[in-house]
Amino acid sequence: MIGRLLTAMVTPFTADDQVALEEAGRLAKWLLKEGNDGVVIAGTTGEAPTLSVEEKLALFEAVVEAAGSSGSIIANTGGNDTRSSVALTKRATEAGVSGILAVVPYYNKPTQEGLILHFSALAEATHLPIILYNIPSRTGIEMQPETMLTLAQRYPHIVGVKESSGNFAQFSAILRERQPAFKLWSGDDGLFLPTLALGADGLISVAGHLCARELRELLDAYHAGDVQRAAALHLQLTPLFAGLFCVSNPTPVKWALAKLGVAVGGVRAPLAPLPLAQEPHLAALIEPYRTRFQAWLS
Repeated sequence: MIGRLLTAMVTPFTADDQVALEEAGRLAKWLLKEGNDGVVIAGTTGEAPTLSVEEKLALFEAVVEAAGSSGSIIANTGGNDTRSSVALTKRATEAGVSGILAVVPYYNKPTQEGLILHFSALAEATHLPIILYNIPSRTGIEMQPETMLTLAQRYPHIVGVKESSGNFAQFSAILRERQPAFKLWSGDDGLFLPTLALGADGLISVAGHLCARELRELLDAYHAGDVQRAAALHLQLTPLFAGLFCVSNPTPVKWALAKLGVAVGGVRAPLAPLPLAQEPHLAALIEPYRTRFQAWLS
């Protein structure tokens, strides 16, 4: 139901730093048309820490209304306060989203038992499928495979994990010990093909804003047994993957989309604009995608 290829969507802002709801809906529709099975909204790439609860809910509702049944709409409702995360999860469920993304609580540094308590509370707040989100570089703590799998055994609608640890031992442990219904999405574009080789199920992407067609082709080629074609696409896309993380996400991808004509605005403080020194290299990387954006925006 959720799909194999999803893009973690940016949150468009207006010139006066308000959430551009109409543009968010328009962008979501286009991303689904380009080959994504779904979009994740108000995640890391969507600048969730700088969005108010009211802005998140308005965003959920606008994207659900715009996208209709054309793909899955996954709302990030996780945070570092369990009570607030539970309340937002309930309201996102009422807004009609397809599923929930829930990040490991950041800053607090809970124990693994604390993580079980936190995610159990979220699971009991919704009937929707939940994707755990493990990204220790941002949260300060790594959710262990046994914790994930314990949660999935207790709550069958905890359906998988967006795994952004970059730790292949972690990937292997999850994939070795999981039940078949528990899915692993790579949270890193550059690790998509390597994790597929281990048995992962899909990708939650940043680069999918630009190259969803190529990512879909890579996925289809791999599953068709054409590993050589999948590898060629991976190597072709690797410079773009790196360029979109030349500074903290989502600064580069929002700059890229703006340069390609999408009205996404800038990033909110404390993020800063893309350094001038990075612009020429990133501009060259995104130029091959200009034609498809011109066709969409014309």
